[in-house]
Amino acid sequence: MALRLVTHGLRKAFNRRIVFENIDTSVSEGETLLIAGRNGSGKSTLVKILCDVLSPSQGSVDITGAGPLNAFTRKALFGLVSPYLQLYDEFSAMENLQLAAALRGLHGDARIHEELLARVALDPKRADPVHGFSSGMKQRLKYALALAHHPRILILDEPMSNLDADGMTIVRGIMTEQRTRGILVVATNDLSDIDVHERKVDLNVRA
Repeated sequence: MALRLVTHGLRKAFNRRIVFENIDTSVSEGETLLIAGRNGSGKSTLVKILCDVLSPSQGSVDITGAGPLNAFTRKALFGLVSPYLQLYDEFSAMENLQLAAALRGLHGDARIHEELLARVALDPKRADPVHGFSSGMKQRLKYALALAHHPRILILDEPMSNLDADGMTIVRGIMTEQRTRGILVVATNDLSDIDVHERKVDLNVRA
């Protein structure tokens, strides 16, 4: 059975302010879901709900085709890149990857980590403290961290944030590859960030 991510009647409110409601959508393996919306429309909130970082006020997010899931194995399906994710600035790029692997209970294979850093053009900087990285380099490191456990569902919140042309090319390659092996979810207010999608949630019409 193919992997499938389905939302049923999602609603989120903070106090009396409704961020969004009645979000019903689905996306299957080999497809891309676009979450569109201007700043403040609730894109990041919806992203957090999809990957179990935040609970909805109402509704549910179901995953089928992945076998029996518990809280740990469900979270392991996801890779997330987002502006609000924090890196350990006092650690090197390699140390950030090693720590992330340890927190996920994975074996920290230095060769695999080097390949990940090379993929995002950070291998020459692998031993440098992250506090010296540019914002674009930090964004590329977030991609390495998100891909380290081969997530079946990759969620990208403002995927091109702080990236130059070379960084954007790297990310477009990652997005294309993810579509061949799992589910891709892209949340953005710039539709030029994404070339193709099969499903769409437009929060502009709900804001």
